[in-house]
Amino acid sequence: MISRNSRLLQQIFGAAFVFFLLAFSVLAQDDADPNPDSPTPILLSQPDSTRALASSVDNFERTNLLKIKNRAFYPNSKVSLFVSNVSLLPEEGASAFRVYVEDEKGRQYRFPVLNVRKVKGQTDVYALTVQLSDDLGFWENPNFNADVLVNVVWRGLTSNRARLGIGAIGGNIKDDANAAPTPVSSLSSKLTRISPLPNFIGYIYSGDRTRFMEQATFGPTPLLDSSIRRIGLRTWLAGQFETPYPTFPYPNLSLMPTNATTECQNNIPVNCQRDFYSMYHLQNWFYKEAFYGDAQLKHRVAWALSQLWVVSGLEERQASWMIAYHQKLSQNAFGNYRDLMSDVTLNPAMGDYLDMVRSTKNNPNENFAREILQLFSIGLFMLNQDGTLQLDASGNPIPTYDQNTVNNFTKVFTGWNYCNNSSPGVCPNITVGTVDFKDPLTLTQNNHDVTAKTLLSYPGAVNQTIAANQNGAAELNQALDNIFYHPNVAPFVSRFLIQHLVTSDPTPAYVGRAAAVFNNNGSNIRGDLKSVVRAILLDPEARGNVKTDPNYGKLREPVLLATNIFRQFNVRSADGAMQSDGYVNQIISLMGQNTFNPPTVFNYYSPDYVVPGTALNGPEFGIMTTGTAIARANFVNTIVFSRVGTSNSAPLGTSIDLTEMQTIAAADASGNKMLDVLNTKLMHGTMSEQMKNTILTAVQAVPSTDSLTRARTAVYLVTTSSQYQVQR
Repeated sequence: MISRNSRLLQQIFGAAFVFFLLAFSVLAQDDADPNPDSPTPILLSQPDSTRALASSVDNFERTNLLKIKNRAFYPNSKVSLFVSNVSLLPEEGASAFRVYVEDEKGRQYRFPVLNVRKVKGQTDVYALTVQLSDDLGFWENPNFNADVLVNVVWRGLTSNRARLGIGAIGGNIKDDANAAPTPVSSLSSKLTRISPLPNFIGYIYSGDRTRFMEQATFGPTPLLDSSIRRIGLRTWLAGQFETPYPTFPYPNLSLMPTNATTECQNNIPVNCQRDFYSMYHLQNWFYKEAFYGDAQLKHRVAWALSQLWVVSGLEERQASWMIAYHQKLSQNAFGNYRDLMSDVTLNPAMGDYLDMVRSTKNNPNENFAREILQLFSIGLFMLNQDGTLQLDASGNPIPTYDQNTVNNFTKVFTGWNYCNNSSPGVCPNITVGTVDFKDPLTLTQNNHDVTAKTLLSYPGAVNQTIAANQNGAAELNQALDNIFYHPNVAPFVSRFLIQHLVTSDPTPAYVGRAAAVFNNNGSNIRGDLKSVVRAILLDPEARGNVKTDPNYGKLREPVLLATNIFRQFNVRSADGAMQSDGYVNQIISLMGQNTFNPPTVFNYYSPDYVVPGTALNGPEFGIMTTGTAIARANFVNTIVFSRVGTSNSAPLGTSIDLTEMQTIAAADASGNKMLDVLNTKLMHGTMSEQMKNTILTAVQAVPSTDSLTRARTAVYLVTTSSQYQVQR
């Protein structure tokens, strides 16, 4: 049943399906560029109109910008658009830009940028060579004959939109409100100068700090904001890399028989099934660590890695098994990716989940061999170092491997099983009557396939062939090195981490910069995740007070939506007297993300998911439906208007503290001050005037004497809005 307040949300913002369509279409306010790091690009137009200054590539070198005439361009032709007010890093090129187009029916496309070059004789003007064909395949009309609106995006900042005739000049499309010509002659008064430093970030800007906390932690808090304001982002990062983890010890759960005994099924001892054969204790620990833990960044990166190297509690049913697995992810979160590969490969939960423990030379199982290639390291197709696909002469993607490669890796991974040696120190966690899911897998050489093997082929391939009659442990190391040194690993892993920390659809330039750090951390070390995470979070595409590109950012996955709200409002026990016990998964899972219980090895959603009807890569939208959209509203309703009450499963319960908002509401009958504070606190100043006015109307409908309900109404409507639920 939809709650009373969910109906209020639908009345104000429309049905849940509208929320789904609009979540990534929120346009930034038309304010002057507030970004402390990067200037806002300017798309040049004709002197007397909002028609883009554009020239055929053939004529570009011979044409004075002031003499370019209006004209239309044929579909699929190459055109030069001219942009200014950008300051490029030495390695930034065409892949740093995106060109978006909207037609008169409101359909959006993305034109590929083929080249960028400085315009001779012009200061701070660049020519972007663009092909007039949708690089994502949505533009299906090769005979298009009308104006479109075009804009250029760089580092999450969008230019003005200008007209461009495709096939013909004219049509019914209207200019944006307040659109004005941006000719070459106007540049001197519009340029924003900035030094192109690769890690230039603003320390004093509250908007950028809030965005940083959303990216690097499980949500901002006043104390954390004060700390980062005092010491700066880089110093905070350096401290996080050394902060002990976890703050709250992992639950110390004994290994139990694989299947619950009759006594346990009858809850002898009390809560036996819940405590040992579900993720209950792990989930509670995870959220308590997210709410209050000191090592926020490691916890956040480990959570991201758990969605890359997926093991599911739906099959690995004992929390003790999954705890041992998560420990390996967290231990390697700031370590080397090669060590992570080894530790996870030999973790018994992974061995059981993808059947490596059952794979022998006489009965091989290819599950792990296939998934370590497809999902955990290199993907299905060859990539450039910026994450874009390599294409063959016919324009088709190039496969990274074939079935024969999988078969050979399958042979490598044979002969491994649970640790079962009772000799002192060999399997320290072995327990009589149980399977050892805590110690690494061990090799039974007699069950290992010792034939010669041919692995991944790539330029400069490491260990492409493995000789016959080797020890299985030696073969395993050779095979993991063969994968680790594949050129795909750097862009594959870097893009995934960017998606989970910063933005769902990063530019190839952003991916390429992070991948370069993966390949070499500056000390000729490959796979240093600490350096990769630092580079991702300090990248110019991540930093900035405000990102004006409506396609920038990521839908907050349910876990992060929940923790951000909880942390922003001083999460505590149901009675407010102490810390929460972390029992909140039961209300978060309804939004489509059951913590540590992903439905398949493909995680909760695919990193390549494209939002239907758009050109946007938006992984988290893979679990956004009308049902889960309503569940999001109901989740917020529960924690804002009520609480997670105490029970046997939640002895302390969970609530949030709205005292600050209630005090502000009581002091200002207009409601404006409260919304201004929420705008800063929750949205780093990006709330649109339309949104503020709509919510203000709802707040003012509540009697000014009822300050608590006013505060609840405002917080509810802000946190259920599309503008908040997309982390930007």
